Amino acid sequence: MKIGDKVQFLSEIGGGKIAGFQGKDIALVEDEDGFQIPTPISDLVVTSSGEEYSSSRSVVKKGGAEQASETADPDTFNMSVKAKINATIDDEFIEEEEYDAADREITYRAKVEERKGGNVLNLYYAFVPEDVKNFSKSTFACYLVNDSNYYVHYLYMSVDGHSFRLRGEGELEPNTKLYIESFALDQLNEIDRVRFQLLSFKRDKDFVAKPVCDVQFRIDKVKFYKLHTFQSNDFFETPALLYPVVKNDEVAQLKPIEAEKLIYVESDETETKSKKDVQSNVSYSKLKGLESLNTPKHAKSKKSSNEPLVVDLHANELLETTAGMGTSDILNYQLDYFRRTLEENKHNKGLHIVFIHGKGEGVLRHAIINELRYRYKNYPYQDASFQEYGYGATQVTIR
Repeated sequence: MKIGDKVQFLSEIGGGKIAGFQGKDIALVEDEDGFQIPTPISDLVVTSSGEEYSSSRSVVKKGGAEQASETADPDTFNMSVKAKINATIDDEFIEEEEYDAADREITYRAKVEERKGGNVLNLYYAFVPEDVKNFSKSTFACYLVNDSNYYVHYLYMSVDGHSFRLRGEGELEPNTKLYIESFALDQLNEIDRVRFQLLSFKRDKDFVAKPVCDVQFRIDKVKFYKLHTFQSNDFFETPALLYPVVKNDEVAQLKPIEAEKLIYVESDETETKSKKDVQSNVSYSKLKGLESLNTPKHAKSKKSSNEPLVVDLHANELLETTAGMGTSDILNYQLDYFRRTLEENKHNKGLHIVFIHGKGEGVLRHAIINELRYRYKNYPYQDASFQEYGYGATQVTIR
């Protein structure tokens, strides 16, 4: 650094030229107004050693007139040298955004492998207990099962009166199952009635169009208290309760696939016994299977056409557990079983059906009598033989 060098201040705006020195560490910097500013040499940087320095502009005489021409970058002119250096460093070290190929959107779709017989639409609404060993306290996983070669776009809703709540929507790929939600027994009322809207199609190929489906039905909540209604199946490794929503391209009859129906007939004992002995010793044989009550198989199980069909409506006979059920839930299930028995035997003219309801407080008996008076007016009824069934049974005759 010598006299005449052009310098700029490091710690502040401005500069000038070296006019002299005061000792070894102080330089006299003369600005463009002629003032000499004592400045530590360490706070100066030499910019050039040539012509006259101007911190803002150089004056060029042209045609006898003074014309100002800017000699500095307008964005950095009023910045100190230190600030300029820092700005340069910041520009050099701006990090580029990292790029990961794994973040790219996947647009490739593998070709769907179709199976033979899969061009018929079959869709199931499935429930799987998540803790079979502790069934009475288990939660249940809810699935949609697409057993076809079609994509299915679905809307899944719960129904409350005339309003609906969307519980799920999406797309089912061909021949797959999709988890929707889980719920506990005390949440069953939320899906008491459900509705599905379904649109099926195939991608990248011609296909036979299927009807758009709009299906609404009621869930039988009592089924979730009976372990045997959950059956082995082709879709899950554990037993499941399946509701067919679409079966062979048609909206299915929306009844769950039952494991067995609990229907009881009299045993071979026909001896007349006292009221107390008969009530405690009458035994019943269980007819298993999915056949309706009036199938040939059931008819063969009778000794004669005069032998009555006996149905025990006690809750402990119909249900494996009543945990989590209120008295109204149990009563509704017993009445539903009563109605179903009459409906399935309505063509068996002359058949006598004995419904064992017990004496107790008479709630179930009064409910049955009310059904017979108003819904099944054509069916005569009477108290069943108290010697055989005690005082807690009613006999109905199919007409």
